[in-house]
Formats: sequence, C-alpha cells, structure tokens
Amino acid sequence: MDRDWATAALARLREPEPPTPLRCYPLPFDLELYLKDESQRPSGSLKHGIVRRLFEDAVADGRIGPSTTVVEATAGNTAVAAAWFARLLGLPFVAVVPGRTSPAKRQRIESYGGRCHPFDPPLAIYAEASRLAGELGGHYLDHLNAVEHAEDWRGFGSTGAALVAQVTEACGSAPAWVVVGAGTGATSATLGRHLRYHGLPTRLAVVDPEHSAYFPSWATGDRGYGTGMPSRIDGIGRPRVEPAFRAEVLDFVIPVPDAASLTAMRHLAAATGIEAGPSTGANLWGAFTLAARMIRDGERGAIATLIADGGYRADAPESPQYAAAIGRFLRDGTTPG
Repeated sequence: MDRDWATAALARLREPEPPTPLRCYPLPFDLELYLKDESQRPSGSLKHGIVRRLFEDAVADGRIGPSTTVVEATAGNTAVAAAWFARLLGLPFVAVVPGRTSPAKRQRIESYGGRCHPFDPPLAIYAEASRLAGELGGHYLDHLNAVEHAEDWRGFGSTGAALVAQVTEACGSAPAWVVVGAGTGATSATLGRHLRYHGLPTRLAVVDPEHSAYFPSWATGDRGYGTGMPSRIDGIGRPRVEPAFRAEVLDFVIPVPDAASLTAMRHLAAATGIEAGPSTGANLWGAFTLAARMIRDGERGAIATLIADGGYRADAPESPQYAAAIGRFLRDGTTPG
C-alpha cells in the first residue's frame, strides 16, 4: 500500500508546471534588466521548486508516507511551499515558527492547510521541529541541511539555471550578470556551479541585508562568521553561514541597507505595477548597482534577477535618501550605493 501511495505521490509531485514569466524593467540606458517572476509559482513562493525536490527525495526514500506529518522550522517561503505540497499529497503539515512571527506570515502558511507551532527563542525552533517530528512520528524536512543535496546543479531545472536559459532565449546571449539573494544559500551555490560547469560567461552576484553573515563571510573568507542577529528582510539573510552557501562560486556580494530594499520594493511597484516583497527590492537594488558599474566600464548586455514573492502592498516607509539615489541612477547612471 505504501509503495502504491509513493508511486502516485511522486507522479503528482512531478506534474509539469508552466515556466514562470520573465518581466522587463525599462532601464533608460543601453542595458536590459529582466526579472523572472517566481511569485507565479502555484504556491506563490520562490522556494516552490526546491521544496518539491525535498518532498520527492523523502517520498522516494520512504521517509514520507501516506499518513506522515511533515514538519519544518521556518516562517518564510519554505514553510509556505511545504504547506502547499503537503496539501497536494493530503498530509498534515506543521511549521515551527518564532513566537513573534506576524499574523500575516502565519496566515500564508495556514491558507494552504498548514498549522503554525510558535516557539521561542527563535534559534531554538530547529531543535523543537526535530523533537516535534519525533513525537508525532513525522518527518522533519530540515531544509537548511538537506537543500544542499536536493538541487541538480549540472542540469537546467533549477531556478537559477532556468532564469539564465530564459534570458538567453530572449536576448540571444547569456546575461552579463545574475543577481540573487541568499537565504539558505542553495540558489546561488547551485547557479554558480552550473555557470562554471557549462562554461557560461555570466557573472553571479548575491545581495545581502543588514545583520546577515554572508557578506562579511565572503569579504573575510571566514566560513564561521556569525552576527547573532536575525535579518529583517523576509527570505534572505542569516545570522550564520548556512551549509549550502558557497562563497567560492560568487563574483560579487553586495551589502544592501534594509531601507534601500524597502525603497526599491516601493519603486518597483510604482514603476512597473509589480508588487513584490522586500527581498525582491534588495535584488533590484543590486541590479541597479551592477548596471551602474557596467555603464562606468562601457559594458553592454543584460542583467537578470528574481521576483521572489508577490502580493505585498508597497506601504513600507520610503527612505528619501535611497529614493533620491535611485532617481540619480536612473537619470545619469551613477551607482545608487
């Protein structure tokens, strides 16, 4: 019975989905800027693809069966995608979240049938998820440790590889730069290895918010760097360097002030009508920074990045300082940073 269920579950997990669309930001220079809209995934989450592979691995290994409770420790996009896939397979899902998690974040998880299990202190949610999965006879996804081995960096199915392929088709050549944020670090690590393996000329940049360990780790070479403070930008930034992060495959890491991320998020909504989250704002700020460098150096080509999630209202406070910096960049191509 379990094997029949697993066969049917894997078939459902592998049902084809249309590619997410490529949006164009109208730069007033001889450069192109594309944003691949991952908010159009069925779960509305950038983590949709990687969480699907975590479910596939666990079902194939027998760790998820027809009555398994799936548990994860996060209040972000990973939990949203996990709740969506658990509902697809008819399984209960519990997200262990920090006690201060906002009602809006909990509602996103619960809208797909998940249950939130608040727990403090925030850094203890991982141990609590492991304990709870054992108590329930369930399966702890443990995405921070499992994600490194779930992505196929040689193939073309990962989010980053699909982004490069779509932009290449649209432009006739590979993008000059790809900009992504680092949460688990898996997206940038997978894409960086993919670019090297296939000999592509595309350079890879990561944007990192305040209080996150990734930029200091990349700049100093200290893999054990930690800040002890959580990121305030949903979906990206970590107080420690996660196992999946690979600084060696990156060309550039851009620290982005939180106010710049929020201001760029508001700018994107005003300029294009795309209402995305603050991590997308960080991506856009990073893309503007790279565009200014290309203009300075006389380079041409395309820059590509991701819309990580959608449905946000652009009502965050705008910083006059960073709004003015974006205006100067769009007027004369000077770096906003």
